[in-house]
Parts: sequence; C-alpha cells; structure tokens
Amino acid sequence: MLCEREAMAHWQLAVGAAPVDESSLSGRAKLVLELLREHGASFFADLQRDARLLGAQVEQALAELVAHGLVTSDSFVGLRTLVMPSDKRNKLRRKNRDPIDDAGRWSLTRRPRPVEANAGALAAPHVEHIARVLLRRYGVVFRKLLEREDGLPTWRELVYVLRRLEARGEVRGGRFVSGFSGEQFALPEAATALRKTAKSPGRERVAISAVDPLNLAGILTPGEKLPRLPGNRVLFEGGVPIAAQSGGDIRFLRELEPAEQWEVKNLLIRRGQPASYVVPHGPATMNG
Repeated sequence: MLCEREAMAHWQLAVGAAPVDESSLSGRAKLVLELLREHGASFFADLQRDARLLGAQVEQALAELVAHGLVTSDSFVGLRTLVMPSDKRNKLRRKNRDPIDDAGRWSLTRRPRPVEANAGALAAPHVEHIARVLLRRYGVVFRKLLEREDGLPTWRELVYVLRRLEARGEVRGGRFVSGFSGEQFALPEAATALRKTAKSPGRERVAISAVDPLNLAGILTPGEKLPRLPGNRVLFEGGVPIAAQSGGDIRFLRELEPAEQWEVKNLLIRRGQPASYVVPHGPATMNG
C-alpha cells in the first residue's frame, strides 16, 4: 500500500488490518521478527549478524514478513530489492554493490489505532477522509464508479458523509453522469468541467496504465473490462476507450483507418509521457 504517512491510520482502519497468525511464519522469519522487536529498527547487516544467517536467508525472512504486513523499510530501495530479478541482483553484486545495503533500516509496521473524531465530524474520521479522497480523485462519485476499489468503507457509510457534505454546500448532488442509477455527488469545479466538456468534447487522446484508477473501461463505458495488470494499457479518445494493449497484443475497440491504427499503436507502446498526446481536429498528428 502507498499512502501519505499522516493518512496511514485512516487506510489501515478502512482495510481492516487483521492480526497475523505468527504460527504460520517460518522459523527464520520468526527469528528476524523477534530481533526487530528486541532491538527496534535495524540495518540489514545487523540483522544478519544477530540472526547468524546467510544474507539470502535474511532476505527471504524479510520478504515473508513484508508480505504479511509485519515489517517495512526506511525507503523503497529495500522493497524493490526483495522483488528484484536474480540476474539483475547478480549483475550489481559483480560491481561490488548490493542494493540491499542501501535499503536503510528495517522496522516493524505501525499497527492501526482508532483516530479520535473532531468536534463536528461527519462520521468516523477514516470514512470522512476516504470520502474526500474519492471526491478529489474522481470529481464525481457514485456507487458504480467504485466497483473496482478495494478496502473502502461501505457505500452506505460513504453516502452518509457525501450527503452531509452536500448539506454543507461543499459538494453538489444531482445527475452528472447519465446511464447510472443512484445518488451522485460532485465537487463544484468538477460539475463545471463536465458541463464544459459536454458542450465541446474534443478529441484528446490519453494513454494510461491499466492499474491506474482511471481505467474505468467496461465500468463507465461499454465493452469488456481491461485486467488491472502492469503491462496492460488503454487509450482513450474524448474519454472513450478506442484501443487496449493486453498480454502484448493490441486490440482496437472501434474501426480505425490503417494510418490511425499505426498512430494509436504508437501512443499505446510509448510510455515516456503517457498522458501528453493530443490529436486536434483535422489531420491526425501527435504532439508530445
């Protein structure tokens, strides 16, 4: 999970982090866990010395503890190292540089504690925080939109907060996206942007990763859903998916001329600037 440190407690409470059954851990993982509990945050070399294990064995133990949500590191370097392919690791080691040495300290993860509600709070603090995050993320929030979101409070809890925000004048309620039943709520600036877009939709083409929260193909738009895998990508034109890359293959979701197919393919496979390509009216061109 990636989130701002000050928001960690909110998301942990939302996910409902359950206690880990430590009896299922391997002996080496239990040993490293006890060392961290005894000595606190520790560098890899210290853990290896105190545990009297080989470096690879300590790495396996840390990987197991990280997978169970029990341990984290000071930086992303440590987590990246644990999932780094062995051939890349060996190449770095031949240069007398092991990335695990740059990971900083390893420490126990903080366990969630209930956050005290402030006077005038709309609901439990973590529910209100997540409702506001969803509004900032999507601009418009309704039940169908959150179909793929994991670890959220129930829609019943969220809609209670959204109604209170509407009563305060912070958001607007109404029918902003046609074709979907139920209540919808929007930030004022999002509602204004939607009205403007409806008058002049344009032909902007934007390619995004399938793991992006904005991959709503098959949810808000007709057609199949695109699996949320890192290698998959989807290309939108005017907010409508027109092509997708999945499993190394490119599928065109509408009929395109051969020249357009070539341009669309290049937009999907170019990843340097995934959201900066605009196709204006008239002859098709690409601008980076």
